[in-house]
Amino acid sequence: MATSSEYIVRTKDLVKIYTMGSTELRALNGVSVDIKRGEYLSLMGPSGSGKSTLFNAIGGLDKPDEGSVFINEVDIAQLDAAELAYLRCRQIGYIFQTFNLIPVMTALENVTLPMIFAGVPSDEGVERGMKLLDTVGLGHRYHHKPTELSGGQQQRVAIARSLANDPAIILADEPTGNLDQRTGTEIIDLLRKMNEDHGVTIISATHDPKMLSVSDRVVHIRDGIVERIDLREDLDITIGGIEEHH
Repeated sequence: MATSSEYIVRTKDLVKIYTMGSTELRALNGVSVDIKRGEYLSLMGPSGSGKSTLFNAIGGLDKPDEGSVFINEVDIAQLDAAELAYLRCRQIGYIFQTFNLIPVMTALENVTLPMIFAGVPSDEGVERGMKLLDTVGLGHRYHHKPTELSGGQQQRVAIARSLANDPAIILADEPTGNLDQRTGTEIIDLLRKMNEDHGVTIISATHDPKMLSVSDRVVHIRDGIVERIDLREDLDITIGGIEEHH
């Protein structure tokens, strides 16, 4: 049995309730998930399953009504706004479906922006930013703005930006959702490479079955609860579909 230090994220009995008029929707209904350090984990579930709510709770983007989220044994629900901002800046990198790059900034400026917030000296930030862009295959496009880049290139910039402050965790929200199949596969392979080379824990909320081929575990969320958890060795990834061992 793993010790608590092996877990980088632990959620315990998470409940999130949204009220619409007289109706209560329990988006999360007692979700407990332990995520190991260095793991590549995918959260899957249909729209309205609670998958995005769980993702946002882990990232400190949304506060649960009940329960706890521990990141490196720190209960982030107990942090004030400044402490939470500090933790998010230094511990977590974010990748979004819509890339969320700043249009007026170059690729390099987008990548170095989190370093500015973290107080990294300018020269060091530029050097680190160029290395990260080289890592994702875009060192030659550092001066280009997002509108001058393809969707796949923009997502590569976003991956480089997510690694800016050497985070322990990358949260990827539908990272292939706006990309064609070939480009999506390239991005998935790149994320796995970051996971293997940097030891960063990757937590991805996804509908993309291609993500299963690189995930260590797949957590299926339905109706606000964990429906089941698949281990990679329990899945046969086949061309044209996924077959589970029975």
